[in-house]
Amino acid sequence: MTAYFEYLREMIIRFFTDVGRFFTKTFVPPWSDVPSNFGDYHSMLTVASQAPDWGFWGWFFWVLFLILFIALIGGICFFLFILLRKYIRFVRRELDKEELRRQVERLNYELYMATQERDKILNLKVGYMGLKTGEEAGEGQEGEVVTEAAASRFPKLATVDAKYRGVDMDIPYRPGLSLEELCNAFRNFAASQLGLYYRMDVVRELFAGMAASKLIILEGISGTGKTSLAFALGRFFGSEAALIPVQPSWKDRSELLGYYNEFTKKFNESEFLKALYGVGYRKDLVVITLDEMNLARIEYYFAEFLSIMELRDTSAWEIDLIPTNIEGDPVLLKGGKLSIPQNVVFFGTANNDDSTFTIADKVYDRAITLFFDDKGRPFQAASQDPMVIPYTQIRGLYDDSIRQHPISESMLQKFEELDNYVIKKFKLAFGNRIMKQLESFIPVYVGCGGREVDGFDFIFTNKILKKFEALNLAFLKEELKSLITFLDKLYGKDAFPRAKATIDGFIKNN
Repeated sequence: MTAYFEYLREMIIRFFTDVGRFFTKTFVPPWSDVPSNFGDYHSMLTVASQAPDWGFWGWFFWVLFLILFIALIGGICFFLFILLRKYIRFVRRELDKEELRRQVERLNYELYMATQERDKILNLKVGYMGLKTGEEAGEGQEGEVVTEAAASRFPKLATVDAKYRGVDMDIPYRPGLSLEELCNAFRNFAASQLGLYYRMDVVRELFAGMAASKLIILEGISGTGKTSLAFALGRFFGSEAALIPVQPSWKDRSELLGYYNEFTKKFNESEFLKALYGVGYRKDLVVITLDEMNLARIEYYFAEFLSIMELRDTSAWEIDLIPTNIEGDPVLLKGGKLSIPQNVVFFGTANNDDSTFTIADKVYDRAITLFFDDKGRPFQAASQDPMVIPYTQIRGLYDDSIRQHPISESMLQKFEELDNYVIKKFKLAFGNRIMKQLESFIPVYVGCGGREVDGFDFIFTNKILKKFEALNLAFLKEELKSLITFLDKLYGKDAFPRAKATIDGFIKNN
Protein backbone atom coordinates (compact mmCIF):
# COMPACT_ATOMS: atom_id res chain seq x y z
CA MET A 1 0.00 0.00 0.00
CA THR A 2 2.92 2.34 0.78
CA ALA A 3 4.36 1.73 -2.66
CA TYR A 4 1.01 2.73 -4.26
CA PHE A 5 0.84 6.05 -2.40
CA GLU A 6 4.47 6.76 -3.32
CA TYR A 7 3.57 6.13 -6.97
CA LEU A 8 0.52 8.39 -6.74
CA ARG A 9 2.57 11.19 -5.10
CA GLU A 10 5.20 11.08 -7.84
CA MET A 11 2.54 11.13 -10.59
CA ILE A 12 0.75 14.19 -9.10
CA ILE A 13 4.05 16.05 -8.55
CA ARG A 14 5.07 15.29 -12.15
CA PHE A 15 1.74 16.50 -13.54
CA PHE A 16 1.69 19.84 -11.73
CA THR A 17 5.41 20.35 -12.45
CA ASP A 18 4.70 19.97 -16.19
CA VAL A 19 1.74 22.36 -15.95
CA GLY A 20 3.87 24.94 -14.18
CA ARG A 21 6.65 24.49 -16.74
CA PHE A 22 4.12 25.01 -19.57
CA PHE A 23 2.83 28.29 -18.18
CA THR A 24 6.38 29.43 -17.38
CA LYS A 25 7.57 28.83 -20.94
CA THR A 26 4.41 30.40 -22.40
CA PHE A 27 4.12 33.61 -20.39
CA VAL A 28 7.49 34.30 -18.77
CA PRO A 29 9.84 34.61 -21.83
CA PRO A 30 8.15 37.78 -23.25
CA TRP A 31 8.81 39.51 -19.91
CA SER A 32 12.21 38.01 -19.09
CA ASP A 33 14.11 40.97 -20.55
CA VAL A 34 12.19 43.60 -18.65
CA PRO A 35 14.43 43.70 -15.54
CA SER A 36 17.56 44.10 -17.67
CA ASN A 37 15.74 46.77 -19.73
CA PHE A 38 15.14 48.77 -16.58
CA GLY A 39 18.83 48.46 -15.90
CA ASP A 40 19.64 49.77 -19.38
CA TYR A 41 17.32 52.74 -18.85
CA HIS A 42 19.12 53.47 -15.56
CA SER A 43 22.48 53.37 -17.33
CA MET A 44 21.23 55.74 -20.03
CA LEU A 45 20.00 58.20 -17.41
CA THR A 46 23.36 57.94 -15.61
CA VAL A 47 25.23 58.66 -18.87
CA ALA A 48 22.93 61.63 -19.52
CA SER A 49 23.69 63.06 -16.10
CA GLN A 50 27.43 62.77 -16.81
CA ALA A 51 27.45 64.55 -20.20
CA PRO A 52 28.78 68.07 -19.54
CA ASP A 53 29.60 68.68 -23.22
CA TRP A 54 25.94 68.79 -24.38
CA GLY A 55 25.72 72.50 -23.93
CA PHE A 56 22.63 74.57 -23.10
CA TRP A 57 20.52 73.50 -26.05
CA GLY A 58 21.43 69.86 -25.61
CA TRP A 59 20.21 69.97 -22.03
CA PHE A 60 17.16 71.99 -23.09
CA PHE A 61 16.07 69.41 -25.68
CA TRP A 62 16.88 66.57 -23.28
CA VAL A 63 14.57 68.03 -20.62
CA LEU A 64 11.89 68.71 -23.28
CA PHE A 65 12.17 65.15 -24.55
CA LEU A 66 11.94 63.79 -21.00
CA ILE A 67 8.79 65.83 -20.31
CA LEU A 68 7.15 64.71 -23.56
CA PHE A 69 8.13 61.11 -22.92
CA ILE A 70 6.65 61.17 -19.41
CA ALA A 71 3.51 62.85 -20.82
CA LEU A 72 3.21 60.09 -23.44
CA ILE A 73 3.48 57.38 -20.81
CA GLY A 74 0.95 59.22 -18.65
CA GLY A 75 -1.40 59.65 -21.61
CA ILE A 76 -1.25 55.94 -22.41
CA CYS A 77 -2.00 55.08 -18.79
CA PHE A 78 -4.85 57.59 -18.68
CA PHE A 79 -6.29 56.20 -21.93
CA LEU A 80 -6.17 52.66 -20.53
CA PHE A 81 -7.85 53.93 -17.35
CA ILE A 82 -10.68 55.53 -19.35
CA LEU A 83 -11.20 52.36 -21.39
CA LEU A 84 -11.28 50.27 -18.24
CA ARG A 85 -13.78 52.61 -16.58
CA LYS A 86 -16.07 52.59 -19.64
CA TYR A 87 -15.90 48.82 -19.79
CA ILE A 88 -16.84 48.56 -16.10
CA ARG A 89 -19.75 50.98 -16.61
CA PHE A 90 -20.92 49.08 -19.70
CA VAL A 91 -20.85 45.76 -17.83
CA ARG A 92 -22.68 47.34 -14.90
CA ARG A 93 -25.31 48.84 -17.25
CA GLU A 94 -25.87 45.49 -18.95
CA LEU A 95 -26.24 43.85 -15.57
CA ASP A 96 -28.79 46.53 -14.60
CA LYS A 97 -30.72 45.87 -17.83
CA GLU A 98 -30.74 42.16 -17.15
CA GLU A 99 -31.98 42.76 -13.63
CA LEU A 100 -34.66 45.13 -14.92
CA ARG A 101 -35.76 42.54 -17.47
CA ARG A 102 -36.07 39.93 -14.73
CA GLN A 103 -38.12 42.33 -12.62
CA VAL A 104 -40.44 43.09 -15.57
CA GLU A 105 -40.93 39.38 -16.19
CA ARG A 106 -41.67 38.85 -12.52
CA LEU A 107 -44.17 41.72 -12.47
CA ASN A 108 -45.85 40.41 -15.62
CA TYR A 109 -46.15 36.99 -14.01
CA GLU A 110 -47.56 38.49 -10.80
CA LEU A 111 -50.05 40.56 -12.82
CA TYR A 112 -51.13 37.46 -14.72
CA MET A 113 -51.60 35.51 -11.48
CA ALA A 114 -53.52 38.42 -9.93
CA THR A 115 -55.80 38.50 -12.98
CA GLN A 116 -56.40 34.77 -12.62
CA GLU A 117 -57.24 35.20 -8.93
CA ARG A 118 -59.59 38.07 -9.76
CA ASP A 119 -61.40 35.90 -12.29
CA LYS A 120 -61.75 33.10 -9.74
CA ILE A 121 -63.17 35.50 -7.15
CA LEU A 122 -65.57 36.92 -9.73
CA ASN A 123 -66.75 33.42 -10.59
CA LEU A 124 -67.31 32.69 -6.90
CA LYS A 125 -69.34 35.89 -6.54
CA VAL A 126 -71.43 34.98 -9.56
CA GLY A 127 -72.04 31.51 -8.13
CA TYR A 128 -72.96 32.98 -4.73
CA MET A 129 -75.55 35.20 -6.43
CA GLY A 130 -77.22 32.09 -7.82
CA LEU A 131 -76.02 32.49 -11.41
CA LYS A 132 -74.42 29.76 -13.48
CA THR A 133 -70.85 29.91 -14.64
CA GLY A 134 -68.79 28.26 -17.32
CA GLU A 135 -70.57 25.63 -19.40
CA GLU A 136 -73.70 25.81 -17.22
CA ALA A 137 -74.33 29.44 -18.13
CA GLY A 138 -76.49 30.33 -21.11
CA GLU A 139 -75.14 32.26 -24.07
CA GLY A 140 -74.48 35.93 -23.37
CA GLN A 141 -74.43 35.58 -19.56
CA GLU A 142 -71.70 37.27 -17.53
CA GLY A 143 -70.18 34.07 -16.16
CA GLU A 144 -69.54 32.74 -19.64
CA VAL A 145 -68.00 36.01 -20.78
CA VAL A 146 -65.60 36.05 -17.82
CA THR A 147 -64.62 32.40 -18.28
CA GLU A 148 -64.04 32.76 -22.03
CA ALA A 149 -62.02 35.95 -21.62
CA ALA A 150 -59.78 34.35 -18.99
CA ALA A 151 -59.13 31.30 -21.17
CA SER A 152 -58.57 33.11 -24.47
CA ARG A 153 -55.30 34.51 -25.75
CA PHE A 154 -57.38 37.61 -26.66
CA PRO A 155 -59.39 38.51 -23.52
CA LYS A 156 -60.87 41.74 -24.88
CA LEU A 157 -61.80 40.25 -28.24
CA ALA A 158 -63.37 37.27 -26.47
CA THR A 159 -65.74 39.66 -24.68
CA VAL A 160 -66.67 41.15 -28.07
CA ASP A 161 -67.46 37.66 -29.42
CA ALA A 162 -69.64 36.97 -26.40
CA LYS A 163 -71.38 40.34 -26.72
CA TYR A 164 -72.52 39.74 -30.30
CA ARG A 165 -73.10 35.98 -30.11
CA GLY A 166 -76.64 35.20 -31.18
CA VAL A 167 -77.53 38.90 -31.66
CA ASP A 168 -79.36 39.79 -34.88
CA MET A 169 -77.44 42.74 -36.35
CA ASP A 170 -79.49 43.10 -39.56
CA ILE A 171 -80.70 46.66 -40.25
CA PRO A 172 -83.62 47.34 -42.63
CA TYR A 173 -83.15 49.65 -45.62
CA ARG A 174 -84.79 53.07 -45.50
CA PRO A 175 -86.74 53.38 -48.75
CA GLY A 176 -86.55 56.50 -50.93
CA LEU A 177 -83.47 57.94 -49.19
CA SER A 178 -81.13 60.15 -51.24
CA LEU A 179 -77.66 61.42 -50.48
CA GLU A 180 -78.86 65.01 -50.27
CA GLU A 181 -81.55 64.01 -47.76
CA LEU A 182 -78.94 62.09 -45.76
CA CYS A 183 -76.66 65.16 -45.57
CA ASN A 184 -79.50 67.43 -44.53
CA ALA A 185 -80.65 64.93 -41.91
CA PHE A 186 -77.18 64.71 -40.37
CA ARG A 187 -76.77 68.49 -40.30
CA ASN A 188 -80.14 68.90 -38.60
CA PHE A 189 -79.41 66.07 -36.15
CA ALA A 190 -76.10 67.62 -35.09
CA ALA A 191 -77.74 71.01 -34.58
CA SER A 192 -81.01 69.92 -32.94
CA GLN A 193 -79.76 67.04 -30.78
CA LEU A 194 -76.15 67.96 -30.00
CA GLY A 195 -75.94 71.73 -30.45
CA LEU A 196 -73.25 71.36 -33.12
CA TYR A 197 -73.52 73.63 -36.16
CA TYR A 198 -71.80 72.80 -39.44
CA ARG A 199 -71.98 74.53 -42.79
CA MET A 200 -73.66 72.60 -45.55
CA ASP A 201 -70.51 72.56 -47.68
CA VAL A 202 -68.61 70.92 -44.79
CA VAL A 203 -71.26 68.18 -44.53
CA ARG A 204 -71.08 67.56 -48.30
CA GLU A 205 -67.29 67.37 -48.15
CA LEU A 206 -67.57 64.94 -45.24
CA PHE A 207 -69.85 62.47 -47.03
CA ALA A 208 -68.01 62.82 -50.34
CA GLY A 209 -64.70 62.31 -48.52
CA MET A 210 -65.94 59.05 -46.99
CA ALA A 211 -66.73 57.84 -50.51
CA ALA A 212 -63.18 58.61 -51.70
CA SER A 213 -61.10 57.48 -48.70
CA LYS A 214 -61.33 55.47 -45.48
CA LEU A 215 -59.21 58.08 -43.66
CA ILE A 216 -60.69 61.50 -42.94
CA ILE A 217 -58.38 64.05 -41.29
CA LEU A 218 -60.05 66.89 -39.40
CA GLU A 219 -57.41 69.59 -39.13
CA GLY A 220 -57.44 73.06 -37.68
CA ILE A 221 -57.18 75.13 -34.54
CA SER A 222 -58.41 73.77 -31.23
CA GLY A 223 -62.06 74.30 -30.28
CA THR A 224 -63.56 74.36 -33.79
CA GLY A 225 -65.55 71.12 -33.44
CA LYS A 226 -63.25 68.58 -35.08
CA THR A 227 -63.67 65.76 -32.57
CA SER A 228 -67.35 66.62 -32.17
CA LEU A 229 -67.94 66.04 -35.88
CA ALA A 230 -66.77 62.43 -35.70
CA PHE A 231 -68.74 61.94 -32.48
CA ALA A 232 -71.89 63.38 -34.04
CA LEU A 233 -71.56 61.18 -37.12
CA GLY A 234 -71.34 58.05 -34.97
CA ARG A 235 -74.37 59.09 -32.93
CA PHE A 236 -76.32 59.89 -36.09
CA PHE A 237 -75.83 56.36 -37.43
CA GLY A 238 -76.76 54.81 -34.07
CA SER A 239 -73.34 53.86 -32.69
CA GLU A 240 -70.88 55.51 -30.35
CA ALA A 241 -67.70 56.59 -32.15
CA ALA A 242 -64.68 54.91 -30.56
CA LEU A 243 -62.24 57.62 -29.41
CA ILE A 244 -58.59 56.51 -29.28
CA PRO A 245 -56.18 59.09 -27.81
CA VAL A 246 -52.86 58.99 -29.67
CA GLN A 247 -49.75 59.16 -27.46
CA PRO A 248 -46.52 61.00 -28.40
CA SER A 249 -44.53 57.79 -27.81
CA TRP A 250 -46.25 55.84 -30.60
CA LYS A 251 -43.65 54.69 -33.14
CA ASP A 252 -44.96 51.48 -34.70
CA ARG A 253 -48.08 49.34 -35.21
CA SER A 254 -47.73 47.61 -31.83
CA GLU A 255 -48.73 50.89 -30.16
CA LEU A 256 -51.91 50.97 -32.24
CA LEU A 257 -52.89 47.28 -32.27
CA GLY A 258 -51.11 45.70 -29.32
CA TYR A 259 -48.65 42.81 -29.27
CA TYR A 260 -48.34 39.15 -28.32
CA ASN A 261 -46.67 38.61 -24.93
CA GLU A 262 -44.51 35.50 -25.11
CA PHE A 263 -44.27 35.31 -21.32
CA THR A 264 -48.00 35.36 -20.50
CA LYS A 265 -48.95 33.72 -23.83
CA LYS A 266 -51.63 36.36 -24.30
CA PHE A 267 -52.12 39.17 -26.78
CA ASN A 268 -52.06 42.62 -25.17
CA GLU A 269 -54.94 44.11 -27.13
CA SER A 270 -55.36 47.84 -27.56
CA GLU A 271 -58.68 49.66 -27.45
CA PHE A 272 -58.21 50.41 -31.14
CA LEU A 273 -57.97 46.70 -31.95
CA LYS A 274 -61.03 45.95 -29.84
CA ALA A 275 -63.04 48.66 -31.62
CA LEU A 276 -61.87 47.51 -35.06
CA TYR A 277 -62.67 43.88 -34.27
CA GLY A 278 -66.21 44.77 -33.18
CA VAL A 279 -66.88 46.43 -36.55
CA GLY A 280 -66.83 42.99 -38.16
CA TYR A 281 -70.10 42.10 -36.40
CA ARG A 282 -71.93 45.30 -37.29
CA LYS A 283 -73.90 46.22 -40.40
CA ASP A 284 -73.98 50.00 -39.95
CA LEU A 285 -71.26 52.59 -40.57
CA VAL A 286 -68.80 52.63 -37.64
CA VAL A 287 -66.52 55.56 -36.84
CA ILE A 288 -63.14 55.09 -35.12
CA THR A 289 -61.45 58.35 -34.18
CA LEU A 290 -57.73 58.81 -33.52
CA ASP A 291 -57.70 61.92 -31.35
CA GLU A 292 -54.75 64.29 -31.93
CA MET A 293 -53.29 61.79 -34.35
CA ASN A 294 -50.27 63.97 -35.21
CA LEU A 295 -48.91 63.93 -31.64
CA ALA A 296 -46.85 61.06 -33.10
CA ARG A 297 -45.78 60.45 -36.70
CA ILE A 298 -48.79 59.05 -38.52
CA GLU A 299 -46.65 57.45 -41.21
CA TYR A 300 -44.99 55.33 -38.48
CA TYR A 301 -47.79 53.82 -36.41
CA PHE A 302 -50.50 53.93 -39.13
CA ALA A 303 -48.25 52.90 -42.03
CA GLU A 304 -49.70 49.41 -42.43
CA PHE A 305 -53.24 50.74 -42.75
CA LEU A 306 -52.14 53.39 -45.25
CA SER A 307 -50.64 50.67 -47.44
CA ILE A 308 -53.49 48.16 -47.08
CA MET A 309 -56.18 50.68 -47.96
CA GLU A 310 -54.40 51.42 -51.23
CA LEU A 311 -55.24 47.93 -52.50
CA ARG A 312 -58.10 47.81 -55.01
CA ASP A 313 -59.02 44.28 -53.93
CA THR A 314 -60.76 44.89 -50.60
CA SER A 315 -60.66 41.17 -49.78
CA ALA A 316 -56.90 41.66 -49.28
CA TRP A 317 -57.44 44.28 -46.57
CA GLU A 318 -55.99 42.16 -43.75
CA ILE A 319 -53.59 42.71 -40.88
CA ASP A 320 -51.44 39.98 -39.33
CA LEU A 321 -51.83 39.56 -35.58
CA ILE A 322 -50.50 36.05 -34.87
CA PRO A 323 -48.84 33.34 -37.01
CA THR A 324 -51.81 30.96 -36.79
CA ASN A 325 -55.04 30.31 -34.92
CA ILE A 326 -55.58 27.87 -32.07
CA GLU A 327 -58.75 26.72 -30.39
CA GLY A 328 -60.35 29.49 -28.35
CA ASP A 329 -59.07 32.35 -30.48
CA PRO A 330 -61.52 35.06 -31.59
CA VAL A 331 -64.09 33.95 -34.14
CA LEU A 332 -63.29 36.62 -36.73
CA LEU A 333 -59.55 35.84 -36.84
CA LYS A 334 -58.81 33.71 -39.89
CA GLY A 335 -55.33 32.24 -40.09
CA GLY A 336 -54.09 34.77 -37.57
CA LYS A 337 -55.31 37.66 -39.76
CA LEU A 338 -58.04 40.22 -39.10
CA SER A 339 -59.92 41.68 -42.05
CA ILE A 340 -60.55 45.42 -42.13
CA PRO A 341 -64.32 45.72 -42.68
CA GLN A 342 -65.65 48.04 -45.36
CA ASN A 343 -68.17 49.60 -42.99
CA VAL A 344 -65.47 51.35 -40.94
CA VAL A 345 -64.16 54.86 -41.48
CA PHE A 346 -61.13 56.23 -39.62
CA PHE A 347 -61.20 59.82 -38.46
CA GLY A 348 -58.13 61.63 -37.21
CA THR A 349 -58.13 65.01 -35.51
CA ALA A 350 -55.02 67.14 -35.92
CA ASN A 351 -54.08 70.40 -34.24
CA ASN A 352 -51.61 72.82 -35.76
CA ASP A 353 -49.24 73.85 -32.98
CA ASP A 354 -45.69 73.36 -31.72
CA SER A 355 -46.56 70.16 -29.84
CA THR A 356 -47.46 68.19 -32.97
CA PHE A 357 -45.67 66.76 -36.00
CA THR A 358 -46.21 67.97 -39.55
CA ILE A 359 -48.39 65.53 -41.46
CA ALA A 360 -46.42 63.92 -44.29
CA ASP A 361 -47.49 64.23 -47.92
CA LYS A 362 -48.01 60.47 -48.19
CA VAL A 363 -50.69 60.75 -45.50
CA TYR A 364 -52.39 63.77 -47.08
CA ASP A 365 -52.38 62.01 -50.46
CA ARG A 366 -54.21 58.97 -49.10
CA ALA A 367 -56.68 60.86 -46.91
CA ILE A 368 -59.38 63.46 -47.38
CA THR A 369 -58.67 66.46 -45.18
CA LEU A 370 -61.25 68.90 -43.84
CA PHE A 371 -59.82 72.15 -42.49
CA PHE A 372 -61.58 73.98 -39.64
CA ASP A 373 -60.68 77.62 -39.10
CA ASP A 374 -63.76 78.92 -37.26
CA LYS A 375 -66.70 77.77 -35.17
CA GLY A 376 -70.01 76.96 -36.80
CA ARG A 377 -72.69 79.63 -36.66
CA PRO A 378 -75.99 78.62 -35.03
CA PHE A 379 -79.04 78.23 -37.26
CA GLN A 380 -82.63 77.12 -36.87
CA ALA A 381 -82.71 73.36 -37.52
CA ALA A 382 -85.62 70.95 -37.78
CA SER A 383 -85.67 68.23 -35.14
CA GLN A 384 -84.01 65.06 -36.44
CA ASP A 385 -83.63 61.64 -34.84
CA PRO A 386 -80.69 59.28 -35.48
CA MET A 387 -80.89 57.48 -38.81
CA VAL A 388 -79.81 53.87 -38.41
CA ILE A 389 -79.28 52.45 -41.89
CA PRO A 390 -77.04 49.63 -43.16
CA TYR A 391 -73.69 50.55 -44.62
CA THR A 392 -74.60 48.71 -47.81
CA GLN A 393 -77.33 51.30 -48.40
CA ILE A 394 -74.83 54.15 -47.96
CA ARG A 395 -72.43 52.40 -50.34
CA GLY A 396 -75.32 51.95 -52.77
CA LEU A 397 -76.05 55.68 -52.63
CA TYR A 398 -72.41 56.39 -53.40
CA ASP A 399 -72.42 54.00 -56.36
CA ASP A 400 -75.65 55.51 -57.69
CA SER A 401 -74.17 59.01 -57.56
CA ILE A 402 -71.02 57.86 -59.38
CA ARG A 403 -73.22 56.45 -62.16
CA GLN A 404 -75.67 59.36 -62.28
CA HIS A 405 -73.21 62.26 -61.94
CA PRO A 406 -70.02 61.32 -63.81
CA ILE A 407 -67.41 64.04 -64.08
CA SER A 408 -67.98 66.12 -67.20
CA GLU A 409 -65.36 65.97 -69.93
CA SER A 410 -65.03 69.76 -69.98
CA MET A 411 -64.16 69.87 -66.26
CA LEU A 412 -61.66 67.05 -66.63
CA GLN A 413 -60.03 68.85 -69.54
CA LYS A 414 -59.79 72.09 -67.54
CA PHE A 415 -58.35 70.25 -64.57
CA GLU A 416 -55.75 68.68 -66.83
CA GLU A 417 -54.81 72.16 -68.10
CA LEU A 418 -54.49 73.30 -64.50
CA ASP A 419 -52.30 70.28 -63.77
CA ASN A 420 -49.98 71.14 -66.67
CA TYR A 421 -49.77 74.76 -65.53
CA VAL A 422 -48.83 73.79 -61.97
CA ILE A 423 -46.20 71.36 -63.26
CA LYS A 424 -44.70 74.02 -65.51
CA LYS A 425 -44.67 76.87 -62.98
CA PHE A 426 -44.23 75.08 -59.64
CA LYS A 427 -42.85 71.62 -60.51
CA LEU A 428 -45.74 69.88 -58.71
CA ALA A 429 -48.04 67.21 -60.17
CA PHE A 430 -51.47 65.94 -59.15
CA GLY A 431 -50.64 62.24 -59.40
CA ASN A 432 -52.79 59.21 -60.17
CA ARG A 433 -53.98 58.81 -56.58
CA ILE A 434 -55.66 62.22 -56.59
CA MET A 435 -57.29 61.55 -59.96
CA LYS A 436 -58.63 58.26 -58.59
CA GLN A 437 -60.14 60.05 -55.58
CA LEU A 438 -61.72 62.60 -57.93
CA GLU A 439 -63.70 59.80 -59.61
CA SER A 440 -65.55 59.16 -56.35
CA PHE A 441 -65.43 62.51 -54.59
CA ILE A 442 -66.86 64.77 -57.30
CA PRO A 443 -69.95 62.66 -58.25
CA VAL A 444 -70.84 62.09 -54.57
CA TYR A 445 -70.33 65.78 -53.80
CA VAL A 446 -72.78 66.60 -56.60
CA GLY A 447 -75.16 63.90 -55.32
CA CYS A 448 -75.09 65.62 -51.91
CA GLY A 449 -76.39 68.80 -53.55
CA GLY A 450 -73.10 70.54 -54.31
CA ARG A 451 -71.73 71.98 -57.55
CA GLU A 452 -69.13 70.16 -59.58
CA VAL A 453 -66.82 73.19 -59.76
CA ASP A 454 -66.87 73.57 -55.95
CA GLY A 455 -65.82 69.94 -55.58
CA PHE A 456 -62.83 70.60 -57.84
CA ASP A 457 -62.05 73.73 -55.82
CA PHE A 458 -61.98 71.62 -52.62
CA ILE A 459 -59.68 68.96 -54.11
CA PHE A 460 -57.31 71.50 -55.68
CA THR A 461 -57.04 73.49 -52.44
CA ASN A 462 -56.69 70.61 -50.01
CA LYS A 463 -54.60 68.31 -52.17
CA ILE A 464 -52.45 70.54 -54.38
CA LEU A 465 -52.14 73.92 -52.70
CA LYS A 466 -51.34 72.12 -49.45
CA LYS A 467 -48.10 70.96 -51.10
CA PHE A 468 -47.17 74.59 -51.84
CA GLU A 469 -46.29 75.08 -48.17
CA ALA A 470 -43.06 73.15 -48.80
CA LEU A 471 -41.99 75.64 -51.50
CA ASN A 472 -40.05 78.85 -50.98
CA LEU A 473 -43.13 81.01 -51.52
CA ALA A 474 -41.34 84.28 -50.76
CA PHE A 475 -39.66 84.01 -54.18
CA LEU A 476 -42.82 82.87 -56.00
CA LYS A 477 -45.19 85.79 -55.43
CA GLU A 478 -45.41 86.68 -59.10
CA GLU A 479 -46.05 83.05 -60.02
CA LEU A 480 -48.81 82.87 -57.39
CA LYS A 481 -50.47 85.98 -58.78
CA SER A 482 -50.27 84.44 -62.25
CA LEU A 483 -51.93 81.29 -60.88
CA ILE A 484 -54.93 83.33 -59.70
CA THR A 485 -55.15 84.95 -63.15
CA PHE A 486 -55.01 81.51 -64.78
CA LEU A 487 -57.83 80.23 -62.52
CA ASP A 488 -59.97 83.26 -63.45
CA LYS A 489 -59.34 82.59 -67.13
CA LEU A 490 -59.99 78.84 -66.83
CA TYR A 491 -63.01 78.74 -64.51
CA GLY A 492 -64.25 82.33 -64.22
CA LYS A 493 -63.78 85.07 -61.63
CA ASP A 494 -66.48 83.70 -59.29
CA ALA A 495 -65.16 80.10 -59.31
CA PHE A 496 -62.55 78.51 -57.03
CA PRO A 497 -63.00 81.01 -54.14
CA ARG A 498 -61.35 78.67 -51.64
CA ALA A 499 -58.24 78.20 -53.79
CA LYS A 500 -57.92 81.92 -54.50
CA ALA A 501 -58.23 82.79 -50.81
CA THR A 502 -55.51 80.27 -49.98
CA ILE A 503 -53.19 81.68 -52.67
CA ASP A 504 -53.82 85.24 -51.41
CA GLY A 505 -52.80 84.02 -47.96
CA PHE A 506 -49.54 82.64 -49.39
CA ILE A 507 -48.79 85.99 -50.99
CA LYS A 508 -49.54 88.08 -47.89
CA ASN A 509 -47.77 85.82 -45.38
CA ASN A 510 -44.50 85.39 -47.33
